[in-house]
Amino acid sequence: MENILIIDDDESIRKTLLNFLKRLGYSTLSAEDGAEGYELILKYQPDLIISDIRMPHLSGLELLKKIKDLDISTKVIIITAHDEMQTTIDAMQNGAYDYLDKPLDIDRLKVTIERALESKMLNERIDSLISEVSKDYLPNGKIIGNSKSMIDIYKIIGQVSSNKVTILLQGESGTGKEMVAKSIHYSGITKNEPFIAVNCTAITESLLESELFGHEKGSFTGADRTKKGKFEIAGNGTIFLDEISEMSQHLQVKLLRVLQEKEFERVGGESILPMTARIITATNKNIEHLVKENKFREDLFYRLNVVKIDLPPLRERKEDIPQLINYLLYKINNELHKNVLSVSNAAMEKLMNHNWTGNVRELENCLMQAVVLTNDDIILEENILLNNSGKDFNEFSPNLSLAEVETIHIKKVLEFTNWDKPNSAKILGISLPTLYSKIENYKLTKK
Repeated sequence: MENILIIDDDESIRKTLLNFLKRLGYSTLSAEDGAEGYELILKYQPDLIISDIRMPHLSGLELLKKIKDLDISTKVIIITAHDEMQTTIDAMQNGAYDYLDKPLDIDRLKVTIERALESKMLNERIDSLISEVSKDYLPNGKIIGNSKSMIDIYKIIGQVSSNKVTILLQGESGTGKEMVAKSIHYSGITKNEPFIAVNCTAITESLLESELFGHEKGSFTGADRTKKGKFEIAGNGTIFLDEISEMSQHLQVKLLRVLQEKEFERVGGESILPMTARIITATNKNIEHLVKENKFREDLFYRLNVVKIDLPPLRERKEDIPQLINYLLYKINNELHKNVLSVSNAAMEKLMNHNWTGNVRELENCLMQAVVLTNDDIILEENILLNNSGKDFNEFSPNLSLAEVETIHIKKVLEFTNWDKPNSAKILGISLPTLYSKIENYKLTKK
């Protein structure tokens, strides 16, 4: 049962509200001024507070500020007979959930109470999820490795996570650039704010502009409503722009302005919106070379390259492979509901000697295939399918088109898993909807 505290120096209003809330089934407390109310807040931490704005000893605004300093999830509804613009603004800026004027509309109050309590519950659920997710992105979590190059990266994460400096992550595909971005976000001052990731190659240029900056209703064909962009949604959190080197010159100019002015406009809009998020970008290419070739703006590069983190390829930190295997096996077992506990010496030697051009992502896919293949709790050498091993998972003719190669590979993976589509999608490293789309496009059928 939710507990609601009423704070008002008018006894008749307190009694009316207490009787109303008891009929609705809520547990109640009451106080005749802000100071008494604050003592009850410290003692009981109620789910919701309904407070007058003008009271002796401690006003509603002063009480709001003190509640804000307590860092508790209690929601506050302010009520007043003096409806003033600045007071309303001050109340909302100091964390009030809503601001209602007297005489109170009982129906509106009932709805506002229900929504405030629902908001509190959702916020607590999100905080719990953020807390759980953040554990995965600490240096001793999903970013695995004790090699010198990885320890150097952990040090940089520790240094940059306490501020919103712009960061450029550079490394081959599969080296864990998004993982590092999340570690920076979740281990520092932004951990309770949104983390928004955008892949600049996954969206066409015309849609990417709207995706990043949002658009106003009617700004282009199909814009039937106003839409917030990723920069706006990110708020005070982090926006992660992956494959930034593929961004068009037009959008590079727009991004440069965002970085310089700390503001942006929605497509088709006239209002200037502040940009308060941290920007982390990533690329698997050498942007310095692209700048020299006039394929990437030099001024934008310098804005993005405030702090650069170079992620080493797996072949340059092979001493981390055993630790990575242990972690990835644990993860894969949970995903596939298997219990594969170890890797044989021969299989480990094979894994250690491989070049890993696809880096950690390739290692994970290889281990996932091996876990599916083994009938025991140990991965054997024959369960390890590598592209340069002489026992290739797929062997392709150089005369095949990319679509033909993809068709053959997807078909073999589906047959390999006996058409278990969720597991096939994991092995392929694609989402389940993408796999369904490719099955339909390539007209693949189970024999």
